[in-house]
Amino acid sequence: MKHFLRYIFFSFFLIPFAAKAQFESLKDSVVQLYGIVMTHDSLKGIPGVTVMVKGQNRGTITNEQGVFSIVVLKGDEIQFSHVSYRSETDKIPTNLEGNQYNMVKLLAEDTIYLPTAIIKARPTREQFERDFVNNDVPDDGIEIARQNTSEAKRRILARSLPRDGGEAANYALSKNAQGYYYSGQAPPMNIFNPFAWSEFVKAWKRGDFKKKN
Repeated sequence: MKHFLRYIFFSFFLIPFAAKAQFESLKDSVVQLYGIVMTHDSLKGIPGVTVMVKGQNRGTITNEQGVFSIVVLKGDEIQFSHVSYRSETDKIPTNLEGNQYNMVKLLAEDTIYLPTAIIKARPTREQFERDFVNNDVPDDGIEIARQNTSEAKRRILARSLPRDGGEAANYALSKNAQGYYYSGQAPPMNIFNPFAWSEFVKAWKRGDFKKKN
């Protein structure tokens, strides 16, 4: 038990020294990188060059004079990329003395081939008006929603789609209530009811009695 306590005591005694040594090692590996990115032929500063640490989501861009500054670690790979120049990669030396490093990076221009562009003569006013009038413009979401919620479309859907559970239950309850209302007596004849004839004419005009396919 005494040996165990002695080991624990020495462990607590050595932990601060080990942490300090690790901190000093990490502190020694941090490098403040200063640099300038220039053209390969005319030695002019290139603005807007992306300077990224490879494998990490960390970087910066050069200013209007092509100058940049970023904190890196010894051994990191630095990527330089620009839309008009060839990408380059440089590595920070691992045996660097001190915590500062200066760099001059030269980039060569990169040729970008664009797809073929066909230039045609501008159409006349008559041709433009003809094509503009005859152009088939697809319906947007608002127009499609307006068509789907129109009265005619809703009437067609109401006749063709089956009733759901709530509608079927309400219809059954309504029929039962109508039967209970006239229980023990003869129901009225709607053949002489002008309101019933008005509803019949409206239904006939709507086409409710047409044969469904």
